[in-house]
Amino acid sequence: MMRRGFVIGPVLSAVWMVVLSVTVAVCMSFATGEPFRPGIILSLLWGAVAGLISVYFGWSKVLYFGIAAGLCILGFIGLGPVLVGPETGLISRAVGAVALAAAFSASIRPILCDLVLGRLTRHEFETAVIRCLTGIGYIFFSAIVLIPFYVMVMTSLKNQSELMQNPLDFSIDISQGAELFRSYEELFSQFNFGTYLFNSFTISVFTVFITLAFAIPGAYAVARLRFRGRAAFSRSILLIYMVPMIVLALPIYIAFSMTGLRNSFWGIVMIYPVTTIPVALYMLQGYFRGLPAEVEEAGLMDGLSRLAVIWKITLPLSLPALASVSLYVFMIAWNEFLLAFMLLDDPTKFTLTRGIASLNSSEIPRQHLMAGSVVATVPIMALFLGLERFMTNGLTAGSVKG
Repeated sequence: MMRRGFVIGPVLSAVWMVVLSVTVAVCMSFATGEPFRPGIILSLLWGAVAGLISVYFGWSKVLYFGIAAGLCILGFIGLGPVLVGPETGLISRAVGAVALAAAFSASIRPILCDLVLGRLTRHEFETAVIRCLTGIGYIFFSAIVLIPFYVMVMTSLKNQSELMQNPLDFSIDISQGAELFRSYEELFSQFNFGTYLFNSFTISVFTVFITLAFAIPGAYAVARLRFRGRAAFSRSILLIYMVPMIVLALPIYIAFSMTGLRNSFWGIVMIYPVTTIPVALYMLQGYFRGLPAEVEEAGLMDGLSRLAVIWKITLPLSLPALASVSLYVFMIAWNEFLLAFMLLDDPTKFTLTRGIASLNSSEIPRQHLMAGSVVATVPIMALFLGLERFMTNGLTAGSVKG
């Protein structure tokens, strides 16, 4: 019975309507600051009705335009899957109804397109369920990523009076123009964030170069050379990550204080590679093992030294892996907080994360903390998205030999 289209179609459609109504209600509440909430019972009812109609009549543009129009009308008169308060404006109500109707009518077809009224095959049943679960997963994980970022950005664009009036209103008044970015201007003019950016960038670049300087020969030795303890060393590269950094915090603090390296640029540059070299070694040794050894042997037969072979043959072939390792190490150094918080006290030497922590004070408006978080997040996000293909290639290359 559960594998019949007239059962599974309405069930999946009802579940999908609940997911979309929650999503649209949350988005409209954040965007407008007005009360929107999902009506679970109405969502199940109208979702099941739309699913049954879709399975019974089959897919057609007229049908789905009809479903969209019906949902729009129901939403506007207050009987739709998304419920609104009496103070909600007509424009917001209409936008919410249209958004839900368009989202549902556009997305329900791929889920139910293979269903018929009669008994379904196992493949048809599982395909429909998997499509529905996949859509729910996309929405869930997108919400986890986007909602905090949206709240952070919207809060950074508000002034103190707006935050005090309604901290949960994440809409903005675009008529303010350049005043929206006042928090960012004050961040650089009053809180020295330009210096923090420069410090973080410089330290991250130095960390990348130092890490590669140690990781490349180390990974090559593990991948190509034969020496006693090679297998044990290869297996134990990542053992350092079994020790939480907080356990090492006190010894590091004492050692750096005694040697005068605490609260210094070079102290941070020295300690950051300790956390990045093991993972760089692990990533590079797997890639080096996947490179054909015959190419390097040909270079050695032509009279090149081992170092020349690494420089002229191995490294050019390893550019995707080197790019991915460099990006990964740069992100670790850019986002590192514990060591910077523990070792830096001079505001002129703060890294970006340490500078943001200094904004977490009752004396500093909350929008400045959010603006600092945006400044720290956007550059590394842009860098990752721009070089993501290199990172993907570097992480997967060498995983399969041959």
